[in-house]
Amino acid sequence: MAPLAPLDPLASKRRKMMKFLAYIGPFAVFQVIAILLFALVVMRVRTPKFRVSDGIAIHGLDRKNSPAASFDVNFTAPVRIKNTNFGPYKYDAATVIFTHGGVEVGQAAIPKGKANLKSTKKVNVAVTVNSSAVAGNSSSSLGSELSSGVLTLNSRGRLNGKVELMFIFKKKKSTDMNCSISISMASKAVQSVRCE
Repeated sequence: MAPLAPLDPLASKRRKMMKFLAYIGPFAVFQVIAILLFALVVMRVRTPKFRVSDGIAIHGLDRKNSPAASFDVNFTAPVRIKNTNFGPYKYDAATVIFTHGGVEVGQAAIPKGKANLKSTKKVNVAVTVNSSAVAGNSSSSLGSELSSGVLTLNSRGRLNGKVELMFIFKKKKSTDMNCSISISMASKAVQSVRCE
């Protein structure tokens, strides 16, 4: 029987190193992929959405076509702040301005608050709009609009706040509202709400 050849210590070390790399290599690749996914999905900060939504409840509506066209409307507007981030969105108090033909006809206050992670904060605001500011505007088409039976209002606002990620990182985010509301004078109800 032939004697066994002595083991080469360098070859043995090399085999151990190759085995080590075979385990560590895929683990390192997995870690890099996991960190990239975390950074791209969880740590990515998206701009929240700030909108007036359907469900406006009109409490009072008064219009006149003569001697001068005018309107006076009281309603409750449901405002939604949709946060799609993996952290809460804390926002400051804001004001939503309602306009008709570019002229301010009313305002609504949005109190300071917080939209939790992956959720929508609902705030109902009381609004009173009237045409007193529009009456002096000679270019206003208010009379023809009221005669047609549909009043169009626009709502604009800006919400400033911060998205907080993992209780450590804070990223400033501002979101704008730009919505158009059509109100039927005959049914005293909202026909449509469109937001950009």
